[in-house]
Amino acid sequence: MDRRPTIIDVARKAGVSKSTVSLVLQNSPTVREQTRIQVRDAMAEIGYVYNRAAANLRSAGAGLIGLVINDLRNPFFTEFATSLQMALSARGFATVVANTDENSRLQEQVVAAMIEHGVSAFIISPAYGDGDGAFDAIARAGVPAMQVLRKVDERVDLFPFAAPDYLAGSRIATAHLLERQARRIAFVGGLEGRSVTQERMAGYLEVLSSAGMPPLMLAGRSSRSFGRDAAKKLARQHPEVDAVICFNDLVALGLIAGCAEIGRPVGGDGLRVVGFDDIEECGQTWPTLSSVRCDIAGFGEAIAATILGWLEDGKMPPPVRRTEVQLMVRDSSARLPVSRQGSLPQSPSEDPS
Repeated sequence: MDRRPTIIDVARKAGVSKSTVSLVLQNSPTVREQTRIQVRDAMAEIGYVYNRAAANLRSAGAGLIGLVINDLRNPFFTEFATSLQMALSARGFATVVANTDENSRLQEQVVAAMIEHGVSAFIISPAYGDGDGAFDAIARAGVPAMQVLRKVDERVDLFPFAAPDYLAGSRIATAHLLERQARRIAFVGGLEGRSVTQERMAGYLEVLSSAGMPPLMLAGRSSRSFGRDAAKKLARQHPEVDAVICFNDLVALGLIAGCAEIGRPVGGDGLRVVGFDDIEECGQTWPTLSSVRCDIAGFGEAIAATILGWLEDGKMPPPVRRTEVQLMVRDSSARLPVSRQGSLPQSPSEDPS
């Protein structure tokens, strides 16, 4: 070998992961003795020399928190990451952020790299996919980790889960549309089979069942483009639908754009629309978008306090935690648009009814 051997070379030679080699170098008790011997033999065979000075520099980052997010392009997750990072920074902790782009294999890679660089804890909004490789690696490394906003690993005793109360959110949104005399309510967006979709849909199904109204679901990607196409599909195939709950605000904003394109009014006597998450743009678009507010900034601050309590005081979070949500009623689901009432726009927190 013409260059100096690296930890990657050791891992390849020993037939193990980089994180396992790192654990051997740290004398972690979680590594089996047979694996430890295998790694040491590989190091000797290729001439790997452990650079302890560099390792000490990495360990100086004991105040590092690994933040792994499934989709940082979505403003909902971006706002969460920003508020969390600011709260951790205020307490003297640095945040290493990675976007996995809904790729579970990439998630495994970034988690392994963060373990190798000695993060003190993980906060993960996990990607959906096959296998529990990332969480298994965290468990082997013994690093505290929380799942947030969506749950993929069922071991909540080991990886506590926290999220807004999605069930309550879809429940109050559906009840709101029924109060607006909606006769046919559709649920638009969210991929089938995902727990977060099922949770956000559960309250909708529950309230419609109580009202004796059949549900109508249009599953799909949680994007503006899907919402725009859904607006046209509803008008063409389900003209009886007069109200919609969207999986998230991106779908809802796309749906409003699609309605504008086909000349269908939104709000008032037109199609009533409610989104989910209450991102900042909800109050800036026209018509302004009613949405289930998850207070994602406050949620990020709360998660920062929770993980630091775990690290500094040994206070492990409860297995499952749900935070309160509320419905922000705006023009898209009001009885009459504010502009037609002849008054100034109201605060986003006010119900114009």
